[in-house]
Amino acid sequence: MRTGLVLSLCVLTGCSLAPRYQRPETPSAAVFKEAGNWQVAAPADTAPRGPWWEPFNDPTLNALQTSATEANQNLKAAFAQLQMAHAQTRIAGAAYLPTIKAADGVTRKEVSTNSPSYSPLRPDTYNDLVAGGYFSYELDLFGRIRNTVAGARATEQATAGDVAYLELSVRAELTADYFSLRALDTAIALWDQTVTHNTRALALTQHLYQAGTAMPSDVDQATTVLSVAQTQAADVRLRRAQTEHAIAVLVGQSPSTFHLDPNPLTVGIAPSAPIVELPSTLLQRRPDIAAAERRVAAANAGIGVARAAYFPVLNISASLGRESLLRSTLFETPSRFWSVQPQGVLTVFDGGLHRAQSAAAHAAFDEQVAQYRNTVLSAFQDVEDNLAALHELELESDSAQAAANATQRALNQANFRLKAGAASYLDVVATENAALAAKLALTNIEARRINASILLIRSLGGDWINPAAAHTHP
Repeated sequence: MRTGLVLSLCVLTGCSLAPRYQRPETPSAAVFKEAGNWQVAAPADTAPRGPWWEPFNDPTLNALQTSATEANQNLKAAFAQLQMAHAQTRIAGAAYLPTIKAADGVTRKEVSTNSPSYSPLRPDTYNDLVAGGYFSYELDLFGRIRNTVAGARATEQATAGDVAYLELSVRAELTADYFSLRALDTAIALWDQTVTHNTRALALTQHLYQAGTAMPSDVDQATTVLSVAQTQAADVRLRRAQTEHAIAVLVGQSPSTFHLDPNPLTVGIAPSAPIVELPSTLLQRRPDIAAAERRVAAANAGIGVARAAYFPVLNISASLGRESLLRSTLFETPSRFWSVQPQGVLTVFDGGLHRAQSAAAHAAFDEQVAQYRNTVLSAFQDVEDNLAALHELELESDSAQAAANATQRALNQANFRLKAGAASYLDVVATENAALAAKLALTNIEARRINASILLIRSLGGDWINPAAAHTHP
């Protein structure tokens, strides 16, 4: 009785058998643990993200970002996937309209004289001329077409989110690699300076050894120190070359022809950790969250498609045209033919196929819900991780700067003592190595701070600065 009532209502009004869609609930919190009063975001995945890399005020970086937009091959492939998803939506939507075909053909036939259709009143061999049109249309009484279109549209929107997140990730990776390259340029300059000083120290030690005022072990020690510095300088150059190659691929150029001039990193360009309220629209600006939610909607529509398979498929087909043995009589009234054929097809037995398809659709929905919730949880983790990194690295930067300043003062004093004859050149080299280590540590922390700020931008789906409140940074 209940099934019959549902069937009657669907026939009269048309219906959708998909469950009523509601965005799945996700674990949330009132504030971010690592950022005091920053608020949990509300949905705003279409909010503009803007050129968030421009505040670094680096023309080379800006030019690289433009090149990535125009030539990054991953972005081109993703855009092609979006175009395919858009086409799939149009393909699904075409089922809303009837299919009309026109046909015009000539068939040469020979009839068996032993067949039931044989007639001695007409020749055994003849031409059959047909000109007509054919019409077919599926009545979407149970929402199969509507839910197929809804699923395709949601998938297209999810693909658009994938493209947006890929673009955000490519830009973030490019920015991080660029500043890593500049940090390596700083390290190369420091190691080259150290190699120069250690070369002088070795020459001086060898001279003192020849004069009888130094031990062979002093020469070995000076040689070891120089060799270590040369090894480190070569290793840093290797990492710079590989980073430059990675940048070339990101901007769609051949690593064999791509080159960036050395540009040491300037200490102090990393932004400070945000300490004020986070605009409530930013977390849900992450396009991967929007894409995951749209896949849940597509899976929900898939349940409706699977359920519709339990009900009849109702089609109307018709044909209209002319048929004759002779071209001269093809368009005369007696040659006219037409037919109309409403048809309903209901599967009576399928060995459990529809039940299995329905179970698969529900399982696919549950999978997408879990994926969506995991994406949201991962987004919160990304934000918390990088907020914590920005806060702690800012403290590390202060202490590393103090260490670099102290070792530089110690090096200055060692040079004064050397000139006064109160210290050996090896003492100066040891102090230089300590200063080098402190400067390298400071450069590394500065690069990590920049990287953490870039990752925070990506984890928030774009720049965290609220255009309506420019005072969000200290």
